[in-house]
Amino acid sequence: MKVSEYFLNLGIALDQLVNSVFKGHPDETLSSRCYRNACKYWYARWAMRMLDFLFRPWGADHCKRAYESELTRKHNFATTTTA
Repeated sequence: MKVSEYFLNLGIALDQLVNSVFKGHPDETLSSRCYRNACKYWYARWAMRMLDFLFRPWGADHCKRAYESELTRKHNFATTTTA
């Protein structure tokens, strides 16, 4: 495993931990959850804007990309590697 993959996996794990602390599904990231709930709850929309702002240096629409990644399971290391 490359060092960059290690830190990416660590970041995803921390993101999922924070989401779990806020009573979310333990396999979903907070970013994905905020995007999914932005139309339902004002606080999810606010959190999505804050997360998108914080992660802006790494690209636009962070929460949307996190949500799409959850749908395709790209965040799951086991599904992206080959034997």
